[in-house]
Order: sequence, then structure tokens, then C-alpha cells
Amino acid sequence: MKKSMANGIENDWSPIAASRSARNTINPIRRIVDRMKISPNPAKEMISLSIGDPTHYGNMLPPVEALEAILQAVQLPTSHGYPPSFGTLDARKAVAQFWSRSNYQVKPENVILTSGCSHALELCFDCMADPGDNILLPRPGFSLYVTLCQSLGIETRFYDLIPDENWQVNIDHLESLIDDRTRAVLINNPSNPCGAVYTAAHLRKILLVCERNHLPIIADEIYADMVFPNNEFHFLGILSENVPIVSCGGIAKRFICPGWRLGWIVVHDRHNLFKDTIQPGLIDLSSRILGPSSVTQAALSHILSETPESYFDDILHQIQSNADYFYHSLLNTPGLQPIMPQGAMYMLIRINTKDFKDIENDKDFFTKLICEESISCLPASVFGIDNFFRIVLTTPMDKTEEAYQIKNTVTNIGSSTRTTVIHQFHPEILFCSSIREQHKQETPFYEQTHARLPTNTKVKSMHENEKRKRTSVHTFMNSYDKDQQNLIKHSKSAADLF
Repeated sequence: MKKSMANGIENDWSPIAASRSARNTINPIRRIVDRMKISPNPAKEMISLSIGDPTHYGNMLPPVEALEAILQAVQLPTSHGYPPSFGTLDARKAVAQFWSRSNYQVKPENVILTSGCSHALELCFDCMADPGDNILLPRPGFSLYVTLCQSLGIETRFYDLIPDENWQVNIDHLESLIDDRTRAVLINNPSNPCGAVYTAAHLRKILLVCERNHLPIIADEIYADMVFPNNEFHFLGILSENVPIVSCGGIAKRFICPGWRLGWIVVHDRHNLFKDTIQPGLIDLSSRILGPSSVTQAALSHILSETPESYFDDILHQIQSNADYFYHSLLNTPGLQPIMPQGAMYMLIRINTKDFKDIENDKDFFTKLICEESISCLPASVFGIDNFFRIVLTTPMDKTEEAYQIKNTVTNIGSSTRTTVIHQFHPEILFCSSIREQHKQETPFYEQTHARLPTNTKVKSMHENEKRKRTSVHTFMNSYDKDQQNLIKHSKSAADLF
């Protein structure tokens, strides 16, 4: 019988049910942060040490070469249609060349392009496990792993990382979790949230466990090559002789452009264990969204091949400078124990709750820090470990200093007896020119040189091109500044800044 709608439908219809997948899709960060009663101190400017977006403050931006490549790609008539769902041949060739090493060559047919590294991870989880199967994940680990697995109905089992051993994998614990429904092990190296970089010897121990148990590896290598001096990054796919591996990467972090949504899966399969199953399955799954951005793909070859090493050196220097500053500032601070990272963009700091009054866990610490001082971090419980907090190492140095030199900022929170214990740490060597300042300082030089050489066509063209590149960067920066100011100005709560 047809129901009457004369008085509106709200009294006649039952609520429309969401799918199981939608109900199971939960972001641990949102689950914890959104439920907290947090409001920044209105008298103090918000300083965010929690956002994993390296572009947030504008001190880190994509390389000029990448911006130029995108501008040129937009103008190509071939950049606006549907590309193959697994990526154009030129873009896959560029990734294969970029991912190859002198002793190991990647083939384009083993590359699948995705809409960011998170999409690459989702495809791998979805292709390797059915609902009820399990995948082994690191603890602490990136919270999105849990979100993706739960959405797909995949059981998550967590192997421990050891804080006092530079977050190395507890090998015995890892192997103890394996059963007949374990489908893969995820390894994140360099890691979020720990900043760990594993040695070749440690990675081989992990490979041995997987070989013994016939388990493939999903390698989250989005921070590949982002390592501090005296550390070395090793691709798992190169090290592995027998274990098949799908390696997930992208341009988001190293090239400082997470919003461009270009990632990839590289299949390492020396014995063709994926050839007729996983690899075609990944390609089929990629067809659900018809591939990543055609414009970014068109620019990818230029981005990967033309970005100079000096750009990466500058970005890494800024990150390491912040890591050194944070570590030495907090090293002798009662109640806190920083663990020096070896790469990536993050640091975890242990909280000794017994040294504080009215702080029982990392969530209490997070809440008081943001409410009293308007400084946000992330409680590490969102990454699966209690009584740590994560800070991001991509902030400008002035924000770093401001956050860590405020009187009583950290260790006086909840303390009944302690006064200021944050040391004033000013190592001059840690200061480095940001990319923004570099462009500001160099642009007048190029303009003056160009003005002095109007008759030399070749030189004039070169400087005109350089001036155009730098002008485009300044335009981008100015627009970015306004967007960020508006974001902070109109944020209604601290949760808007996570």
C-alpha cells in the first residue's frame, strides 16, 4: 500500500541503512580527537605540530620544476581525457626508472599508478585478503591501515615495534601472530609515526619470517630515501630473493604535493607468484576509479627526472633540523623522553605520567597542551600505542622555537611543584633558509641580470624562463598564505586542524 506523503515523509519512512562497509569505516584519529572536549586558548595563536601535510605552513612547497611541469601538462591537448586505469605508459616508465637502482631494474609493466599512496594501500589490502582474513600491521602504525582493513572486513593483527631499539620489529611477536588466515604482512619503512629507518640486516630477518610462512609483504615506502645522514634506505623488493612484494609509493611526501594524488604500486615478483593472480587483480581493481589525474601523469616524467637533488637536500635539512631541535630540547626534560627519528617526518615522545599531576595518559596530555597553550600534537593512542605523542617535523623553525620555548608549556602542565624546565636551545647550525626565502633572495638577482643582458638572446631567454618559474612560485605562495590564514581564522575548533 502506498504511504501518504501529505504531511511530509519523515513520519512514513524508516531511516535508510548504510552499508556494512560504511559502518565499518572509522578513522582512529577522528574517533579519538572529535570526542575530546578541546578548545584552544583564545589568547594564544594555534601552533600545529600534528598535521601530516608538509605544505601546511608554506615553508615547504613542491619543487619549481614540478610546478612548471604541471603548468605545461595542463596546456597539452592530450592531458584531459581518461587515461588507462593503471596509468599511462610514459608515466609508468618514469616510475620504473625512478624506482630502479644500479643492481635492480623495475619494468613499466610491473607499475600500477594510483590516486595517491593511500589508494595504492587500499588496492593491495582489497586484492590480497577477503573478509575474515587477517593482515599483520605495525604497532604503533599509520592509522589509515586500520581504517582501510576494517572497511573491507579484514581482521587487523598488530605486531609490536620496540621503542628502545629504534622501533625495530619484534620478530618473535610478529611470527606468533601468523595463522592459516593471515594473508600478508605490512612493513612501513621509513615509518610513520616513528621515523624509523630499518637496516638491511633487520629487513632480512623480516623477510626470513615471511619466507618461512609463505607470506607476501605490502611495503609502504612512501618515505623512500627520506633518511637522515648515517642511515640508509633499502627497498624491500630489492632485498627479497623469494618473498613477493607489492611496494606502495608516490610523490606526496618527498615532492611535498599530497594534494596532487599520484601514487603507485610496484610489483616485485621474482618467481611469478603474483603473475596470474595478484597483479591482474590489482589492475582490475584500479578500474573502479579509472586511474589517477591525467594532468599529474602527464607531468610525472619531468617531475621525477628534473627535480634537482638540492631540493631534496633542503627539505631533508629542514626536517632534520627540527628533529635535532626537538630532541635536544626535550632530552633532559623530566616527564618526557624523545626518541630520535632516523628519517621520514615524525617523532614520537614518551610521556612518563607518574611525573605529572592530573595526567593519566596521552589523551590527557594532548588535551591540556592544546587547551592551555594552543599547541596541538597527536596522542599516540591513535597509532595503537599509549602514553606517547607524535609531533610533525615539517614546521618552520620559528614555529618550532615558539612551541618549545613557551614558559611551562609542557612539563608544567599538571605539575604541582615544577617550574620552567624547557631548556632554551639555540644551535645556530640548525637554522636553514627555507625554499620560500631562497626564492625571495634569488629573484632580484635574476631580474637584475636579465636587465643587464638584453642583447644576448640565449641568455635573455634563459633568465626569462627562470624569472617566469620564480614568479609562478611567488604567485602560488601568496595564494597559499591567504588560504592558510583563512583556514586558521575560521576554524571553529581544534579538530579542524587535524
